[in-house]
Amino acid sequence: MTAVLEFADVTVRRGNATLLDAVNWTVEEDERWVVLGPNGAGKTTLLQVAAAQIHPTSGVAGILGEVLGTVDVFELRPRIGLTSAALGERIPRHEKVRDVVVSASYGVVGRWREEYDDLDHGRANALLIEVGAKALLDRTFGTLSEGERKRVQIARALMTDPELLLLDEPAAGLDLGGREDLVSTLSVLAMDEMSPATVLVSHHVEEIPPGFTHGMLLREGRVVASGPVEEVVTAEALSDTFGMSLQVSHEDARWTARRRVGRHSG
Repeated sequence: MTAVLEFADVTVRRGNATLLDAVNWTVEEDERWVVLGPNGAGKTTLLQVAAAQIHPTSGVAGILGEVLGTVDVFELRPRIGLTSAALGERIPRHEKVRDVVVSASYGVVGRWREEYDDLDHGRANALLIEVGAKALLDRTFGTLSEGERKRVQIARALMTDPELLLLDEPAAGLDLGGREDLVSTLSVLAMDEMSPATVLVSHHVEEIPPGFTHGMLLREGRVVASGPVEEVVTAEALSDTFGMSLQVSHEDARWTARRRVGRHSG
């Protein structure tokens, strides 16, 4: 298999703060990763490096066979699909859903004077169907629920047939039903052999979709554990990561975690 991400001692500093500290990480093209950790752990910073949005202060970040600092990021970024709250805020609320998705072909947010052919529109429609958003085609983005917006953003991220898909807390702000719908959608994508390598950032093990193969735990910018998801998402590793005694369950291909209650809980 070919590695789509190869980080060697990747460190990111901002002033006196170290956001990522000597991270070593390899993601192969057939892998689906979840990155977990508390607020301030460095998860979003990690994704920003992987998306070629920022450069590491030190270390080497290899992305899709290129090395940050030696490649034109404007040629690299179209090969990467990205969803994030920041991107969602930039989408015009009056834009029709079909245009939100198809405009990713030009790497722009909001239709202007660019033109798209029938193949572009056909792919946008097919992707919206794939993520369960067929009924939203002619709705405007501003009229959608938070869960519907997340589905549309995933379709947009897939529009350019990316080699790497990065999802920054896609379930944030969703109610229970919206979260479960989204997890189901992401599970279908994860199990599709034609889907790109995927990295999902989350705070919650309950948001890990079935079909995800690997996990990384971050705390204060450092890797606590990394590897096959069954070996990483454990009570011991999660307790170290979140700084409290946790118990973890795995049932019907889904994970749950809660604080351990009892005389010896810490």
